Amino acid sequence: MVVQRALLLRAVIMGPPGSGKGTVSSRIVSHFAMKHLSSGDLLRENMNKKTEIGILAKSYIDQGRLIPDDIMTQLMLSALKSVEHSPLLLDGFPRTVPQAEALDKVCPIDTVIDLDVPFDTIKQRLTARWIHPESGRVYNLDFNPPKIPGRDDVTGEPLVQRDDDKPETVMKRLKSYEAETRPVLEYYRQKGVLKSFSGTETNKIWPHIHSFLQTKLPDVNQKEGTAQD
Repeated sequence: MVVQRALLLRAVIMGPPGSGKGTVSSRIVSHFAMKHLSSGDLLRENMNKKTEIGILAKSYIDQGRLIPDDIMTQLMLSALKSVEHSPLLLDGFPRTVPQAEALDKVCPIDTVIDLDVPFDTIKQRLTARWIHPESGRVYNLDFNPPKIPGRDDVTGEPLVQRDDDKPETVMKRLKSYEAETRPVLEYYRQKGVLKSFSGTETNKIWPHIHSFLQTKLPDVNQKEGTAQD
């Protein structure tokens, strides 16, 4: 039987820091065979490799400043070239309206998945979040703890809490999101491609996202299960 080639869906996932984007993104990629392009992953890779963009980006991060639009846009649009023939899920980009406008010129977006999680829930979540610095793997002591406390599941190396996940800086991050990124949601709402999913628990939001995406792409996990029956 000939399987029809998946549509080249261009999607963006958005939500405040700590809203569960990482967890939801991994499930989307698993179920719908989409390529996941994360601005955070790309930044870490470039900083670790000490590329020109990586060094420049780190200089802003070290000063506690936002990375300028032109740097982020250059980084992401360059990476887009490697996945232009696959369904795509963008994560962490665009974060501002100028970034969204620049993206539209080369890669118009079909769907924006907005994780609408209350800030009070996020404050509680972020203070329980720990990461594995080298890989960027994220754990949450409340609902996604490591198998061994304080250790990465894959490497066994120590986990750390990022400075910006500490209680005293969480509100600053949320206010920054409100100021910079809420206008992007409105930008996509006006284009008619924004779909918001509200809730306080990722596992309860996920089934609604899954059902929504099934209207746009086949679930490869279900397809494989059917073929084996």
